[in-house]
Amino acid sequence: MRSIVYSHTGSSSVLSLVERELADPGPREVRVRVTVSGVNPTDWKARVASGAKPAFDEVVPNQDGAGVIDAVGEAVEGLAVGDRVWLYLAQHQRPTGTAQEFTVVPAERAVKLPEGVGFEIAASLGVPAMTAHRALTVHEFGPARLSPGSLDGRVVLVAGGAGAVGHAAIQLAVWAGATVIATISGDEKAALARAAGAHHIVNYRDAAAAEQISALAPGGVDHIVEVSIGQNAGLDGHVIANHGSIAYYADNGGDEATIPVRATFAKNVRIQGLLLYTVGEAALSAAAEDITAALHDGALPVGEAAGLPLTWFSLDETAAAHDAVEQGAVGKVLIDVSGDNR
Repeated sequence: MRSIVYSHTGSSSVLSLVERELADPGPREVRVRVTVSGVNPTDWKARVASGAKPAFDEVVPNQDGAGVIDAVGEAVEGLAVGDRVWLYLAQHQRPTGTAQEFTVVPAERAVKLPEGVGFEIAASLGVPAMTAHRALTVHEFGPARLSPGSLDGRVVLVAGGAGAVGHAAIQLAVWAGATVIATISGDEKAALARAAGAHHIVNYRDAAAAEQISALAPGGVDHIVEVSIGQNAGLDGHVIANHGSIAYYADNGGDEATIPVRATFAKNVRIQGLLLYTVGEAALSAAAEDITAALHDGALPVGEAAGLPLTWFSLDETAAAHDAVEQGAVGKVLIDVSGDNR
């Protein structure tokens, strides 16, 4: 089979296309014929890794993807050969991810797709949708799970509403019944956030952004999904509701944040960091189940008309796909592993 591999960290030039033998699934594992591989910032950051040595002698990158199960190991329940699945954290603590024609993953990281859901949607879930799910479920008063109506009456602020996590957060929050405010940096991204379902759009570069958000949410924002707490901590403290939650998942805009102390302690604010790799299996399992329920309801479409433009590459263009994500490509970068999806 064709695989993309690297043996030392560095720029995308360390990636190479090679032929490798098929691996058989072990107990509680499945082998998936990969149709589409999704690329996230975490994939190129792990490859660069500040010069550190990879954890394995050879690594196949990319955490997310979608395909069809073609072999099942012992003690696997609920999955069978021929099942269409979406994959998450395929390369976490393992040498092989989804940038190859077949991949072996723990059975719990392969989730059955509802009928009619395309592989382009399936490969766009994983890191973005599961991060968004976690960000929406850390409020002191819940909900711990998302479903239609679970966020009724809540106001959600999504910072960076045109990004992949922001896009998923808007869609999941709307599906769960919230009123969603998205912040963006310009008209093009405003159109994407609106297409994703955001009810209100605010340009965070506007000096009056905090006042505009407060006017839209006079009682305060209940949940903030934050991509840049280093830049936005002041705004967040201004607009957050009493007992609100600020869930941050990235260090865009700086690796340190200055928290407005009085504004946050006076409102009993919960400030929650989150990282999928360390969040725990219970949170991952809950996210996988709720995201699949949203898929059943058609709540997570992708493509420009749905607010998430897709940029496609072939497997032998994986280096270019990584570069596109590193350079801030708007929307979702996907790799057409099987050659049947563009």
